[in-house]
Amino acid sequence: MLTPREKAALLKAEAHRLGFLACGVARAGFLEEEAPRLERWLREGRHGEMGWMANHFDMRLDPRKLVPGAKSVISLTYNYHTPVRQTDPAAPKLSTYAYGRDYHKVLKRRLKPLMAFITERFGDVALRAFVDSGPVLEKAWAQRAGTGWVGKHSNVIRQGTGSFFFLCELITDLELEPDAPATDHCGTCRRCIDACPTEAIIAPYQVDGSKCISYFTIELKGAIPQEMKGRFADRVFGCDICQDVCPWNRFSKPHNEPEFSPPDALMDLSRDEWHGMTELLFEELFSISAVKRTKYGGLRRNLDFISGSLRAEGPQQ
Repeated sequence: MLTPREKAALLKAEAHRLGFLACGVARAGFLEEEAPRLERWLREGRHGEMGWMANHFDMRLDPRKLVPGAKSVISLTYNYHTPVRQTDPAAPKLSTYAYGRDYHKVLKRRLKPLMAFITERFGDVALRAFVDSGPVLEKAWAQRAGTGWVGKHSNVIRQGTGSFFFLCELITDLELEPDAPATDHCGTCRRCIDACPTEAIIAPYQVDGSKCISYFTIELKGAIPQEMKGRFADRVFGCDICQDVCPWNRFSKPHNEPEFSPPDALMDLSRDEWHGMTELLFEELFSISAVKRTKYGGLRRNLDFISGSLRAEGPQQ
């Protein structure tokens, strides 16, 4: 009969074989340290219009409420770093995570064979997968499972890897040996804090989500506040600035996921072509992309905002 350590070792070997960047295990339980932080963050309105962040508060703090009898949280990372850049340096910019196919769908497919391996190898166990979905504090679990520490910009960083990776989790009642939590290696560096154009990183390890460019360009449904005019650095969907300046990302290596490769038609768009984007072109370029989440009206608003058009202040469809 296999021990929890042997089971964890087999699981990690299979995860790496399947292309995951890292895999760690944490013991399922109540996130005691995160509870007051989350409560304060919500009370101060740092989530802006993301009302769903306040839902299922208890579930966010205890995975055993998501999977009864859960004993382990398996934290996995999947690389999306790419050196590929848009051809026109003056073109509006996308976050690199949105270059290819929607990562939610890609990662769910990549998790299926790992879940099949677990049930085939270890028997009929309770098992649920989460890909940036559900009430799961994925960054906290990544740190507890040793896959990386939460940096001053609130993204997870891994030594020798950087931060350009997605997080996903498997919550299970399978008993696995937990890993040691990741330790912080940000030191005295504050490059991410100083580089944020909207001052969303209000203190080391504290981000006001309602001030983040990603929030304004993706989550916010109404007009973008005028005081943010000129502070978006041409970003129209998401923002990588705090990651781009992080010294740990000099270790980032290109991903090997074909579905994350951007289409040439997208990367070759000029500044003028971006600002002249029609709904038809939007559908052609982003039909399988995470950008589709903002819909044409949202992207049009973002484009108009960085160009100074009055249309950016109008109602969104």
